[in-house]
Amino acid sequence: MSQWPAVSIVRRVRGGWLPAAREFRRWAAAALGARSRGCEISVLLVGPAASRALNARYRGHDQATNVLSFPAPPGAAAACGLLGDLVICPAMLRAEAHAQHKSAHAHWAHLVVHGVLHLAGYDHERKDEAVRMERREIRVLRELGVANPYRMASARARRSV
Repeated sequence: MSQWPAVSIVRRVRGGWLPAAREFRRWAAAALGARSRGCEISVLLVGPAASRALNARYRGHDQATNVLSFPAPPGAAAACGLLGDLVICPAMLRAEAHAQHKSAHAHWAHLVVHGVLHLAGYDHERKDEAVRMERREIRVLRELGVANPYRMASARARRSV
């Protein structure tokens, strides 16, 4: 049995570079650590209209977003290892990467790690939760060779003031 989680990818969009399935598995495994063995994650790649519709329906935000996480019900995770679903909008991801002056590859890694951490129970609704999740993201991304995305964002914000 692989140390990496099983990742199923369904592409509902055309065009644009996408990371290899192996990268998705590597990023998910890094986010989950020892919990990755036997886990299964599905990834749905959608366009902005579908992202907007899902974000409006499930989060009450009528706008496209980069990644949505849908954790599996607790019983499913225990019974068959299903961790949940990620919905990623590559168009949003590419636009953000460009606007933030970072590589698409680094932003893909960040958003997959971020989404998988949500599937694993991390959240950022409260300040203490956000700090805990951000620290985990930074550590995992560092292990993957990706720069701290929060430091980059805060440095750009300071320069634009």
